[in-house]
Amino acid sequence: MANRSDVTAAGGSPTLGQVAMETVRFILSELKPRGKMLTPFNVITGVIILVGLVMIVIRFAYGLGAVSNLSQNYPWGIWIGFDVVTGVAFAGGAYVLCFVVHILKFKKFEPIVRVTVLNGFLAYVFYAGALLLDLGRPWNVINPIIGNSFGLSSVLFLVAWHFLLYMICEFLEFSPVVAEWLHWPKARRILQGLSTGAVIFGITLSTLHQSGLGALFLLAPTKIHPLWYSHNIPVMFFVSSVFAGLSMVMIESFFTQKAFKDRIGHKLHAAHDSILLGLGKGAVGALFAYIFIKLIDFVHYKQWVHLGTPMGYWYLFEIVGFVLLPTALFLQAVRTRNPKLVQITAFLTAAGVILNRLNISVIAFKWYETVRYYPSLMEIWVTLAIISMELWVFRWVINRMPVFSEAHEEVEEKTAEDAEVVTWKAPAV
Repeated sequence: MANRSDVTAAGGSPTLGQVAMETVRFILSELKPRGKMLTPFNVITGVIILVGLVMIVIRFAYGLGAVSNLSQNYPWGIWIGFDVVTGVAFAGGAYVLCFVVHILKFKKFEPIVRVTVLNGFLAYVFYAGALLLDLGRPWNVINPIIGNSFGLSSVLFLVAWHFLLYMICEFLEFSPVVAEWLHWPKARRILQGLSTGAVIFGITLSTLHQSGLGALFLLAPTKIHPLWYSHNIPVMFFVSSVFAGLSMVMIESFFTQKAFKDRIGHKLHAAHDSILLGLGKGAVGALFAYIFIKLIDFVHYKQWVHLGTPMGYWYLFEIVGFVLLPTALFLQAVRTRNPKLVQITAFLTAAGVILNRLNISVIAFKWYETVRYYPSLMEIWVTLAIISMELWVFRWVINRMPVFSEAHEEVEEKTAEDAEVVTWKAPAV
């Protein structure tokens, strides 16, 4: 820790200018790289990001046609189908766990709330940014916010506002961690009070825009294959976001246990297996609800008449291999208390969510056309670059902020006086 006299005026409290200067100095010191730079992860993702940034510049300089296979017949491709429609589903773990911990009071899952909210926040920031790539006139993205051309009857207008408000809510939910990182105890107490309201509002927004993404496809009853089109698409998008988000939390735990082992607190280490089994139970419940809705659709829309077609075989591949099988495996893992099987099944479930969302938005969309849309190599590369950038930011935050630890309790214990005192951590060597 730096000496308090470093940030205070002679014999007095720190001035606003001194606090601001020390804040900037501290943040700049935290931006410095730590550890080895030439690791396989850094080299591979670094190349992907650099090349992807060049492609993004080309996209904005010469238009969508320069880097993508999008057309008037297929205006939405992988940047919407994967980056937005699928990515937002995987961010659903944040609102699910916030609801479970803060509303239902299941404190067992509290050690993973912070990292889950961080993952959700970064997913929305980067995937909302990816949305700009798909817009022919990206500067018009601000129109729904500033009141220019309000589309009050548009689902996209609803989704745009929900995205913006939910990102603000998630930032407020995570902001106490930032205050702890900066050693601002009074700010942390204020932000902690605001985060309760942000959690409630954020959960409400999530239930609306997760289903709202599905509602976008209600407008295309003749363009989506009958096996995937349903009036229940909004409900299915919402339900699938539950097990998609929980699966992403389990997958995240698999990597964080290895990559950030020294950052994880004792409480999370001790409760890790129990938490995984609890997440598996939640995923099973959501999967059963999803299967029930799919069964209702299958009977109501008489979808069995399509099963003998190539698209029918593809549909069975999705349902049997990535819905029914994960459900059975989760049940087996919970029954035998096998956390490893829970994590393995989470990967299978996540693959099923990707397949389903791509089926609805890309593969089964205008399946009857002779000239189909296939993503270009540059579209796929840019998507990988966005994911890589998110991983870099995620790693930076984990390595510097008290996301896994219980630093906020230590700060409260060490803060005995009422006055705001800024204490700075010495940068790591």
